[in-house]
Amino acid sequence: MIGNLKKLLYFPIAYYFRFWAQIQLFLWKPRILAITGSSGKTTLLHLIKSQLGNKAKYSHHANSSYGIPFDILGLGRKDLTPNEWINLFLLAPFRAFKNVPKEKFYVVEADCDRPGEGKFLASLLRPEITLWINSSITHSVNFDYLVKNKSNTFFLRGIEPTQKKKPPNPHSKLRGFKKVLDKCFSSVEEAIAYEFGYFLEYTKKLAIVNGDSSLIRKELKRTSVTVREVSMQDLNGYTILNNRTDFDTKDKKYSINFIVPKDVFYSIQIAKLLMKTLDLPFNPNFVDLTLPPGRNSVFKGVKNTTIIDSSYNATPDGVKSILGMFNQYPSDKKWLVLGDMIELGNEEKEEHEKLAKIINTMDLLKVVLTGPRVSKYTFSKLNLPAGRADNFIMPKDGLDYILNNIKGGETILFKGARFLEGIIEHLLENKNDIGRLCRREKTWQERRKKWGL
Repeated sequence: MIGNLKKLLYFPIAYYFRFWAQIQLFLWKPRILAITGSSGKTTLLHLIKSQLGNKAKYSHHANSSYGIPFDILGLGRKDLTPNEWINLFLLAPFRAFKNVPKEKFYVVEADCDRPGEGKFLASLLRPEITLWINSSITHSVNFDYLVKNKSNTFFLRGIEPTQKKKPPNPHSKLRGFKKVLDKCFSSVEEAIAYEFGYFLEYTKKLAIVNGDSSLIRKELKRTSVTVREVSMQDLNGYTILNNRTDFDTKDKKYSINFIVPKDVFYSIQIAKLLMKTLDLPFNPNFVDLTLPPGRNSVFKGVKNTTIIDSSYNATPDGVKSILGMFNQYPSDKKWLVLGDMIELGNEEKEEHEKLAKIINTMDLLKVVLTGPRVSKYTFSKLNLPAGRADNFIMPKDGLDYILNNIKGGETILFKGARFLEGIIEHLLENKNDIGRLCRREKTWQERRKKWGL
């Protein structure tokens, strides 16, 4: 009941904050550079920040229909508790007329977690330049109803198919009114790409996109602005070291002082094209690059272990990309701790089974699966020697298993949901590193305690 109410009120309330954010944007008039796509947006934002520096304002920790208006207005949620909303509602009108930022550029990360969010954000931002990094399955549970079934009809979850004309619009359910959708899709991937495509429609001057994505290329007809494409074909070499990643092309070498997946090459090319477009210098070594918690941070763990923390999120393509990175990481004693991928809806079973196929090809000393989805779908498809894989529903059980079975010197990758950051917290040698983990807000701490972490 509460979940349905939240969905019902999501956009009506978001429009309240959007109204005040539009006033601030009108007063500010920044050059808006929008970063969008299913995964890798935050990394691209930080790559650009390492180049633009203080010339721009960045939408750190904000990429949604609420987060971006909050960022524009200078609002924020500290503890993620319900009582914060009262102050947010009261402060919004005053923040609309605050002093505008001094920066001339606004680099903003924009997601599309649900139908309607792409249009909502694109029409708010109307970016000068859009940077579309990829498009794949993410939050697909929210898009499943847009995919036509065998009889070419589809309906909102929880609503009986009493009419057989056109499907209802999920964004107009307020007070029982059902407007019809004018679009249905043959796959959930197409539905998600179409939502991202609204950024192309509202872009004013230039779109830089992943040219290897057929889903993205299909949406290019929706824009009349100049489009520049980047491709993995330009990459000749990809090397992972203990604390650095090198990308080699025909005429240039790019070095990043973090371990990152191969797909980051798309972001490097996008950042380079962007700087050229803005007529600003580009540094191929990204010397000022920083990455937020949970994006392949490397820590020293107990018993001389090495911990790679990639626990912030887990989309299917994102997980596959990180597994590919880990497969090339220089270590002889690799452990993989894999949590669930959530909000996948009808694609949940298939996508978790696909992970098993990838894991079966990797050289891993141990695989620890933590969560009901990986336990149900991934574990049964693993084809590993006896004793090489174990599965647990609760993260505390996974933590106990790790503590009891590591011998020393292992490199342990953490990827997925199910409070993996809570497991990592108990494995760190230096407890001061806890502050460098993701989800430090009060709400998340309370949830982890309830789960025994």
